Amino acid sequence: MNKSCEPVMKHQNPHNDARELAIRLASFYGAVFLLVGIILPFFPVWLKSRGLDEIEISFIIAAPLITRVIFTPIISFLADQLGDRRRVLIALTWGSFLSLLAFVPFYGFWPLLSVSILFGIFWTSVMPLTESIAMSEVKLAGLDYGRIRLWGSLTFILASLAGGMLIDRWGDGLILHMMLAAILITILSAYALPIGTSKRQMEKAAPLPPIHWRDAMQLMRSKLFLLFLMTSAGIQATHAILYGFGTLHWQSLGIAAGIIGALWAVGVLAEVTLFAWSTPLLLRFGPVNLLIFAALGAIVRWVITAFDPPLYILFPVQILHALSFGAAHLGAIHFIAQAVPEQYSATGQGLYAAFAMGVIMGIMTMISGSRYANRGSQAYLVMAALAAVSLVGALLLNRQWQGELIIGEKSE
Repeated sequence: MNKSCEPVMKHQNPHNDARELAIRLASFYGAVFLLVGIILPFFPVWLKSRGLDEIEISFIIAAPLITRVIFTPIISFLADQLGDRRRVLIALTWGSFLSLLAFVPFYGFWPLLSVSILFGIFWTSVMPLTESIAMSEVKLAGLDYGRIRLWGSLTFILASLAGGMLIDRWGDGLILHMMLAAILITILSAYALPIGTSKRQMEKAAPLPPIHWRDAMQLMRSKLFLLFLMTSAGIQATHAILYGFGTLHWQSLGIAAGIIGALWAVGVLAEVTLFAWSTPLLLRFGPVNLLIFAALGAIVRWVITAFDPPLYILFPVQILHALSFGAAHLGAIHFIAQAVPEQYSATGQGLYAAFAMGVIMGIMTMISGSRYANRGSQAYLVMAALAAVSLVGALLLNRQWQGELIIGEKSE
């Protein structure tokens, strides 16, 4: 009896391990995007409630993005070198919570800018480390990245919808309290993340050799990786005006906060649908073709948005978020997973975050403040032009990369 049961138990354990890993990762994504779902739509509104104008808001929103350029590659590299990305991630979530607390007593541009920089040092490195942990588990345990990541998008929808309704009822002062509650949930979820590779794989896998600064610099010397960075960064940076002033602009058109939350939610719901079907899409088209689709979707999205369409058109246009953000994100994450060796994983994700959601996004966010102040929604045409440039980069990358590693594996 025992002998006949033993093979069954061995067969079931790997499946159970993979399921547990997927649940832990999905829970953390959900917690992270609970906070993102408050920050993106409503943090500019909170800054305005503290007396800031459009240009000041654009600089405060851009500050963490610029900070990311300096600190995220360093933190990501150190996480690779330490070999314990989870522990670094826990420290970053605690630092994010303490820096959010520092916002409470301050008013005025310079104090809020200083706290925003502090927050950026911690928070902007959370996502690249999360992606690095997730993609390692995806490759080792055979998990579906899209179906794990979509739980983050679902909680973004929850946060934007519920946040809009709560703000309608209780006012803009509630926004910071919601952010603090969300980051506490994120801290708890970080402790539940997998310590390393799955137990099944850990028994088989040899430890990865340590990397050094000169090894990490190989990525920055790769022309293909630089082309990828600039292309993916350009597509993501087309969202600068939406992230900085989308909610404020819709408010100026007389749209209620609850409807604005629904506009954000529709876009992310489309993103969720894409993530749910990401595996067959990636098998069919590959990561670089997803970047091409993303650039095309961004061009169409921002051209239409620039002309303040009515709600019955604006809601369908928001569905293009599945391409302009979702396809771009999937393409970038899977490009790094396929083109960058495992021991460089966090470093590659950190460099992507520094450029895609750091330097280029930061520059475009600062530019968008004056553009929006002078031209209103017509400033979205600048985003459409940037998407067109990024489309050219994606087409070039598609011609030059054939699925190979862009730098060699490092051996001990």
